Amino acid sequence: FAQFTQVPLPYAYDALEPFVDAQTMEIHYSKHHAGYGSNLNKALKEVGMENSTDLNAIIGNISKYSMTIRNNAGGHYNHTLFWNILTPNKNTKASTELTVAIETTFGSMEAFKTQLTQAAATRFGSGWAWLVVTPENKLVICSTPNQDNPLMDDAPVKGTPILGIDVWEHAYYLKYQNKRGDYLQSIWSIINWDEVSRFYAQTQGK
Repeated sequence: FAQFTQVPLPYAYDALEPFVDAQTMEIHYSKHHAGYGSNLNKALKEVGMENSTDLNAIIGNISKYSMTIRNNAGGHYNHTLFWNILTPNKNTKASTELTVAIETTFGSMEAFKTQLTQAAATRFGSGWAWLVVTPENKLVICSTPNQDNPLMDDAPVKGTPILGIDVWEHAYYLKYQNKRGDYLQSIWSIINWDEVSRFYAQTQGK
């Protein structure tokens, strides 16, 4: 029994070409993400938590746990979200509700993309950029270091992430080398707005 296992990728490794190359996807999913899951299971077993299956509850109390649990729980959660919000389909669109919320908050969809890209571009070192629904039901852009995320009880900006962009170098280095900006421009071509909209609807109780 392994508590936390990877959900199969919803598309083939080469499905996101040319924006994300097949080799990067394979290494990212089968090595990096797989490692977070198995290391999380090991770390939980060591502290007698091998029956804990609520990842959100672990992350929501993350300040009580070791850095090993923090990094691997975050890594497992963040990547599971990331694979879901990417798609080879070219025609996904934000729902009316999400579009209105984005336009009201950020001025326009383009302004939102610029701000999220900026948050990702300026995250020093490794980390993530997020679109988050806060407990006050506001949309906010933020970024976190390493494998942290806004669900963590000690996160500076708290809320439910509905879109996350991985800016660890392993997410893009084979294709883009040190050109994080080129990777960030490309990622908008493969965002699964159907899924982001579904996550948004869940935060609205729908």
